[in-house]
Amino acid sequence: MLKLETVQIYIDGRPLFSSLSLEIKPGEIASIMGPSGCGKSTLLSAICGNLADVFVLSGDVSLNERTILALPMEKRRIGILFQDDLLFPHMNIAENLAFALPSEMEKPEKKEKIREALMKAGLSGFEKRDPETLSGGQRARVSLLRSLLAEPEAILLDEPFSKLDQELKDQIRSFVFETIRSMDIPALLVSHDHRDCPQGQIINLANQGE
Repeated sequence: MLKLETVQIYIDGRPLFSSLSLEIKPGEIASIMGPSGCGKSTLLSAICGNLADVFVLSGDVSLNERTILALPMEKRRIGILFQDDLLFPHMNIAENLAFALPSEMEKPEKKEKIREALMKAGLSGFEKRDPETLSGGQRARVSLLRSLLAEPEAILLDEPFSKLDQELKDQIRSFVFETIRSMDIPALLVSHDHRDCPQGQIINLANQGE
């Protein structure tokens, strides 16, 4: 479970939103909505451990009953998926995916994990493909696979569908949500679009405290 307890973020002493408390169960996808500038992406940065120094965070964030705020980003076991796929252009697809796997893992095991992941995403045989040769939907699927191969205990989704056309958005949204539920990990989604939000908890930061 991902749990936020009275979380608040300040800049120059001013709160970005009212104190937020939230519990997200394994396999559940909660949604954060609100206009630009209300602190949605900043909240995700605070949870994953990448909050800029200009901000001050109060409250607590725990994952599977362990407080994570004192841990560095790489120790939090939280994945994040952005609206930009951020694939490394100088690496092929297998090399991009291998980047998420433990460095001590043997090459044959890495190869098999990558093969299985691509097969589940409908991308069998894409190991040697250049990222530039992939469609937007294929890149989105590879980006999600890279986040999940690191075996996170929770995942954050920062408007991951916003740059896709509507038909592709519906397809990739279904793939992302089904994959998260099958892994049985909690997820927190940030979006401007109600259609991106699955049934479940929806928090509007703009309405906090009103």
